[in-house]
Amino acid sequence: MARDLTVGKPSTVLWRFCLPMFGSIVFQQLYNIADSLVAGKFIGESALAAVGNSYEITLLFLAVCFGCNIGCSVFTAQKFGARRYGEMKTAVYTSLICAGVLCLILMTGGLLFLQTLLEWIQTPENVMADCKRYLQIYILSVPFVFAYNIATGIFTALGDSKTPFQFLALSSVANVGMDILFVTVFRMGVPGVAWATFICQGISALLALGLILRKIREIPSEKAPLFSAAAMRRIAVVAIPSMFQQGFISVGNILIQSIINPYGSGVIAGYSAAVKLNNLVTTSFTTIGNGISNYTAQNIGAGNLPRVREGFRSGLRMVWLISIPLSLLYFCGGPFLIRFFLDDGAETALKTGVLFLKIVAPFYIVVATKLVSDGVLRGRGKMGRFMLCTFSDLFLRVVLAYLFSAQLGSTGIWAAWPVGWIVATVLSCSCNRLKEERD
Repeated sequence: MARDLTVGKPSTVLWRFCLPMFGSIVFQQLYNIADSLVAGKFIGESALAAVGNSYEITLLFLAVCFGCNIGCSVFTAQKFGARRYGEMKTAVYTSLICAGVLCLILMTGGLLFLQTLLEWIQTPENVMADCKRYLQIYILSVPFVFAYNIATGIFTALGDSKTPFQFLALSSVANVGMDILFVTVFRMGVPGVAWATFICQGISALLALGLILRKIREIPSEKAPLFSAAAMRRIAVVAIPSMFQQGFISVGNILIQSIINPYGSGVIAGYSAAVKLNNLVTTSFTTIGNGISNYTAQNIGAGNLPRVREGFRSGLRMVWLISIPLSLLYFCGGPFLIRFFLDDGAETALKTGVLFLKIVAPFYIVVATKLVSDGVLRGRGKMGRFMLCTFSDLFLRVVLAYLFSAQLGSTGIWAAWPVGWIVATVLSCSCNRLKEERD
């Protein structure tokens, strides 16, 4: 059901709107966590390393999906907030057409250059075959990933964060069961994990897309064209920087993965388990930031700038409240959490994963602040400032990972993360403060 984010107490509106989004991304991350958990527990350390190594490459595809999601979502939210429903529908249809073209390009490039990319990041020979099979199946599922992300972006633009949560909750639980079934009963190995995700994502995407298109058609408006070059340009203003932002983050993660891979499958497996847990937190905050972008965009469309500032402050209080218990859980409970992914005897992987969490977990409140601030910048359409803040984080993490690892080994790689987060957070908050002063 559509929800107007331009009325009501900002803190209450954001809690009701963003919490289902937070729950949705938790369940979405369960797809990746389930793949790694089942691979590590029921197949072995090498399988966990293969899935983890593949995960960094899948993020390249997700970067483009994310850009389509947020570009469509912000522009649609602005039109919804301004009550211009015909233009809103055209924005939705235009986004779907553009996403379809991008999807075909990505799938073709992925299948052609997959082997080259795996070799470039120095994938160990003992996990190369499983990485390649996993990624080939994943690439076939990319249309479903696009469809689901566009549908989710439209739902949230209309103020409906509960429906995507319900779809993800059901499909994520089903994915865990199918992972275990395909691996333990059908003995399909790493490809079984990929096929389980393929099936569950496909069903969820088709149902979500069908439902949102029906909701869009039910909103009364003048006749809406199926495509608009002007709408495409407006969507691209937000979508392309968001794609580049996530794309460069993914490239940065792949570069970091290339630094990790020479340390062997034990370190790769430990990092794979820990970074999945880490991404569960950071991606959840990113999703709350996306919700705040939609809140900001609707209020910008309605011409209510003071309400944007109130939402910014409410968003910060929200993520601070969530980040503190998560930091404590990961810092103190790291050994317990990492063991979920590993067989007995995988000591190198266990030590690696626990150390990673101990280094990064105390700084979750920092990255949470940055992602809320980024959400406001993006909702305002200030994409230049938004990209500056993101690239500073990425640049520092990659460069310092190279420098620190030369002296500290793999520990130096993990130590680079908090530095990048701190610098980027200061920049993002400064950009928002300066913009507020000009308003």
